[in-house]
Amino acid sequence: MLFLIQNTRISYEYDAARRRALADRAVRQTRKNRDGDITALCNPNDWWSPRGKSDVISDIELGHHTYYVPWVDGRTEIRVVNGFQGKYLRTDRDNTSRNNLADLPDC
Repeated sequence: MLFLIQNTRISYEYDAARRRALADRAVRQTRKNRDGDITALCNPNDWWSPRGKSDVISDIELGHHTYYVPWVDGRTEIRVVNGFQGKYLRTDRDNTSRNNLADLPDC
């Protein structure tokens, strides 16, 4: 019985530490390739920037970090989408099918 109590305590401490590690990251710029695809997210004021697309996708899918764009009229979450050519990042700021991340300045 003592083992189960200790094991539960260790698990709880691990979960609490993991929650503390979660960061809510503001994105103010994007890096794009010549086709206009988003290859990295940036915030020049933060140590993590730039963060490559594959790392951001992992962060979001594993629940390690969230990413958002702080528009003047409110925040928009960045999410992972499964497309024809694989996973990519996008926002849905408005009711268009356009990816609003492309509207951000280059980094």
